Amino acid sequence: MSSVQADLYPSRQHNHPRWQERLDPITYGKDTHNAPLSAEQLSRFERDGFLVLENVFSIEEVTLFKQELERMRHDPEVLQSPTAIREPDSGALRSVFAIHRSNPLFARVARDERTAGLIRHLLDGDIYVHQSRLNLKPGFKGKEFYWHSDFETWHTEDGLPRMRTISCSVLLTDNHPWNGPLMLIPGSHRHYISCIGKTPENHYAKSLRRQEFGIPDDDSLARLVERYGITQATGMAGSVVLFDCNTLHGSNSNIAPSPRSNLFFVYNHVDNRPTAPFDGMPPRPEFVAERGPVEPLQISPQQYCESS
Repeated sequence: MSSVQADLYPSRQHNHPRWQERLDPITYGKDTHNAPLSAEQLSRFERDGFLVLENVFSIEEVTLFKQELERMRHDPEVLQSPTAIREPDSGALRSVFAIHRSNPLFARVARDERTAGLIRHLLDGDIYVHQSRLNLKPGFKGKEFYWHSDFETWHTEDGLPRMRTISCSVLLTDNHPWNGPLMLIPGSHRHYISCIGKTPENHYAKSLRRQEFGIPDDDSLARLVERYGITQATGMAGSVVLFDCNTLHGSNSNIAPSPRSNLFFVYNHVDNRPTAPFDGMPPRPEFVAERGPVEPLQISPQQYCESS
């Protein structure tokens, strides 16, 4: 898709931050009678911009996913790939991108009806995977990731036009308050904060390790936290966190012994494919942002273990 679109959410264009209210719906699906989520869950997602679902995947399934994680973590081919991102200081493996393309098992997880089916309803129609990755936050070494709206980056650096995108985090380890869980500002998805600072060339190479551009200013963050507070998305392995593309989130470093790992899939509606990046820079690599052409995800029930 190469047509020029109006920039409805400008950012990194001024020397001071700006606020604007969200122009897009939060949930698009209107058929509440056949919804795969309860009315209370749908209401919470609308209100907070995220939802924690417990026990979505079984212990046997999580064990299988973690075994594949360990294999990938020691696979020289994976470690030498440009899709493997290291921690900025220790050099420990931080993320592996495009797992829905490179890994058959995680490609199946990407189209699992228990998760992707929920998002297909929330976005009301065919979806595809805009981005996927395996996230590792090792004990003692896993670094923080500063507050940000994913949409601000995807819009500015990838050309994603509208807020019709939802992320899904599958917890592979227990997420405790002490091992760097995802933190979110509930309600922040209703406000778009434009950031200051022009995007540097090849920004993605550094931002995947430590983000320094596309982060909200301290005053805006303080105002949002004062209004809405901060919630930690804790849960047991096998739980799932769904969150809107514009929900402000981040995580602390992990100085505890226990690692925090998850599978991360970003689902975008097929009608919301990226155009030219709105910051005027070249598009980021395909492994960071799927540009297409794309096929609608073939969502279906998946079975990974005989006992699951």
